[in-house]
Amino acid sequence: MQVVAEEGMFKLGNWPLAGGGVLQEAKLGYRIWGKANKKRNNFIVLPSYYTGTHDSYAPLIGPGRALDPARFCIVAVDLFGNGISSSPSNSEPCQCQANFPKVGIYDNVYAQHRFLSEALDMRSVALVAGWSMGGIQAYHWAAAFPDTVRRILPWCAAARCSQHNWVFLEGVKAALTADGAWFEGGYKLPPETGLRAFARVYCGWAHSQAFFNERGYRKLGFETADDLLKAWEEEHLKWDANDLLAKIQSWQMADIAAHPVFEGDFEAALRAIRARAILLPCARDLYFTPEDNAREAMLMPDAELRVVNSIYGHAAGGPGRDAQFMQALETALEDVLVDYWQEE
Repeated sequence: MQVVAEEGMFKLGNWPLAGGGVLQEAKLGYRIWGKANKKRNNFIVLPSYYTGTHDSYAPLIGPGRALDPARFCIVAVDLFGNGISSSPSNSEPCQCQANFPKVGIYDNVYAQHRFLSEALDMRSVALVAGWSMGGIQAYHWAAAFPDTVRRILPWCAAARCSQHNWVFLEGVKAALTADGAWFEGGYKLPPETGLRAFARVYCGWAHSQAFFNERGYRKLGFETADDLLKAWEEEHLKWDANDLLAKIQSWQMADIAAHPVFEGDFEAALRAIRARAILLPCARDLYFTPEDNAREAMLMPDAELRVVNSIYGHAAGGPGRDAQFMQALETALEDVLVDYWQEE
């Protein structure tokens, strides 16, 4: 099978949103590794995560890996709000900046499904997987399209935003929007003070207490915790503030049961998932907890829970970041896909 790589933009037109309204001239960014087979059933979908893009999963993809583009058609798709797909920073003038509409997780998932169906002639999906918000989307894919999705592997993720997770996100939002240059989202210049505050608050949640107590940042090349915080500041200064907030809004709205079929019934939504699932949380994740995943696994018909203990906390799941977690992820990917070859 020929290995190809393709980057592009899929135009959705005016995209109706589940919560009402329309995302005008909507577009979906993507990158594809590999090629679809004749059965059109070898697709692996990797939805992007918070502050991620379609290139962010590249460390997990390669010859001889579980995600081998010689075997699978691997499709990484950009979350609405990430600056590539439709976002406050690149949308029509009437929907730019703070005027960007409320976009939910199902809005993303249905757009992704349309792209794969129309542009790639997808018949079934071998696997939907992802870190953090990418994993949230994996749950929603499986609930919305139970006859299409054969497997999911969300890592450091959950099927909905918990109340504690919601409160954390309110904190980082408040840090960003307290900047005097914010102007209710209508800023002319980036609100740098707010972005720096946002990054500092966020960093403390992304890693565990043990990470800081054991000076785990030194393994990342930082002498002090403040050096790590300064690096986070510089990274977040690259992001548009309204884009960051648009994705947080999607995150806070995340709930697998927020679908007309399930009418808010969380347990029914999880029981509707037919896909084989491996749930891979980090034991020290401060906002997607193993306890949440354990409850989900009990309700899903074919789910296995594997907890990885890493001091990196939520950040352990970042592609290529923590060798211990990456090895557990590679093994889980191999295991969840092992019966794929029986279908060929």
